[in-house]
Amino acid sequence: MNRVILLLLLGTLSCSKVEKPIQTISSKTSPVKETIIDSLNHPWSIAFLSEDEVLVSEKDGDLLKVNLISKKKEIIKGFPKDLTDSLRVVYRGDNSGIFEVVLDPDFNSNKHIYLSYAAKQKGKGSATKVVRAVLENDSLINIKTLLEAGPFTREYFHYGGGMTFGPDHKLYITMGERLFKEIDEPKMPIAQDVRDKRGKIYRINSDGSIPKDNPDFGVTAIPGIYAAGIRAAQGITVQPETGNIWFSEHGTRQGDEINLLTPGANYGWPIITTGGYRSRDYVPPRLEGASFTDPVWYWKHTVAPTGLMFYTGDEFPEWKNDLLVPGLSGGSLWRFRIENKSIKSAEELFVDDRVRSRKIAQSPNGKLYMLTDEDQGKIVRIKNSVTIHE
Repeated sequence: MNRVILLLLLGTLSCSKVEKPIQTISSKTSPVKETIIDSLNHPWSIAFLSEDEVLVSEKDGDLLKVNLISKKKEIIKGFPKDLTDSLRVVYRGDNSGIFEVVLDPDFNSNKHIYLSYAAKQKGKGSATKVVRAVLENDSLINIKTLLEAGPFTREYFHYGGGMTFGPDHKLYITMGERLFKEIDEPKMPIAQDVRDKRGKIYRINSDGSIPKDNPDFGVTAIPGIYAAGIRAAQGITVQPETGNIWFSEHGTRQGDEINLLTPGANYGWPIITTGGYRSRDYVPPRLEGASFTDPVWYWKHTVAPTGLMFYTGDEFPEWKNDLLVPGLSGGSLWRFRIENKSIKSAEELFVDDRVRSRKIAQSPNGKLYMLTDEDQGKIVRIKNSVTIHE
């Protein structure tokens, strides 16, 4: 069977009750995979320059321009020289590299692209950095730093780096808290400390300035913070029907989540979690007067959700406006039906053909693509075999 509907019994650990999804059966949809491009070095993100030409960021490699028809790959020159070299060949847990690539809403006129990556600083380690550049032919020029989420540390984990433009043309950015074990948290946990750049979601203008209507986190807060309490969010996307912004969040021992972004919200990490802690003896501090926002969905097993998106194409009519969420752990791909900011049903796809999945994306004409997180990573086209054979 090519797919299965999974009903998840949602727990209530440190979280108010989340409505149980209703079982749904899809009778006219049979997705199949077709490899379009292979031999990529752990691809992380994809941005469509046209229907057939894309920018692809390789987590352990380069920023590439790829033609989906001719299969030609070109390295984009001029990437910032402070990119951290990946240590994956030595240590599998290293999360550093190139992350998101996003086009400006006015890309056709200004040629601006936005990149997030792990930047290095000699003798100190690395930090998540966001830059804007002009794409001129096959080179980056006029590079400008928009956000650098120091301090630089030797923790090579949980950089975040997810980015999307909202309907307001503001740039939304996820920043991870960078710790591997909770026992290393300072007295005021990183994600809760508004004086610390890590563990937050930011909202900035396309030139790096701060919108005047951002939420107020106090006079000591880092400028640009839009939400706090973030552990390791990577995927962030806009729901076209509503303009709402959704993001995925990695837990530790379970606790993976889908969240609706709300200005000024605190998503609770590490004070509350729908999972457990890596440091079994960790006891989070009590924060008097703090108010936390619950996830819309969380799994009772590890999924490691990443680059999610809302499907608006025509090839899968029954998926119209549904949320698609790839996962690293176990190699999953999920489809969620959302109504009134609630998830009503969940379908796990390709349960008999699993592969670590980093990103799901849609072309300008509505074709569906997925990036696989492998040494020989792929761009995979997802097709509807029912439509193909009709």
